[in-house]
Amino acid sequence: MAKVDRKRVVLAIGAHPDDVEFGCGATMAKLASEGAEIYFVVCTDGNRGSRQHQIARESLVNNRHQETIKASQILGAKEVIFLNEEDGNLVADIHFKEKIVRLIRKYQPEMIFTHDPKWFYLIRDNGQAAVNHTDHRACGEAVLDAVYPLARDLQSFPQHIQEGLSTHHVPELYLFNFEQPNFVFDVSTTIEAKIKSIKTHHSQIDDPQKITENIKSRLAKIGQEFGYKYGEGFIKLTFIH
Repeated sequence: MAKVDRKRVVLAIGAHPDDVEFGCGATMAKLASEGAEIYFVVCTDGNRGSRQHQIARESLVNNRHQETIKASQILGAKEVIFLNEEDGNLVADIHFKEKIVRLIRKYQPEMIFTHDPKWFYLIRDNGQAAVNHTDHRACGEAVLDAVYPLARDLQSFPQHIQEGLSTHHVPELYLFNFEQPNFVFDVSTTIEAKIKSIKTHHSQIDDPQKITENIKSRLAKIGQEFGYKYGEGFIKLTFIH
């Protein structure tokens, strides 16, 4: 019997509902169109993302789950895994890292996409400042530690091995980066899917037109430096086994 090649597996791990869409949505659509098996991981329940609207916590969490599922379908993801940590209180402790390691060992991904924990703040050329959300930093830190060394080491969470999971070496890690990426995917054909997926997050968007303009402007700027109409940028880390 001829050997059937395993599909390339991708984990996209975001702190909140909509983080994957903003951070790497066009790339997920591109990889899915090329046959990759995409899994979204949402670490918190997003209960603080009310955008000043008066929405009960339970309703908001449910809405954000449904928005994320719809967005993931637009981008071609196979499944969304909700870890349901509390929004705003994500901590890169050993308990949270164990959850990420378990997913890495279960799905055995070739590629992982997540937040860059090194980004605390930035000041743009126009003087405008931005602070990276604490949950983003905690998520990125936990994923980096899970990738190396925890998911690799047999003695890290040995109960996983007893459950039938195996250790895993992740070859490639991509950290969301909108300012100075070292690797860019050509997403000229999938940017519209990214925008459509983001617009499913009705609870978070006050001005859909402005969101569209901002995304196209940002991805055009990234893309032109690499010869693409639109590009999605990352810090790419390649690990030699």
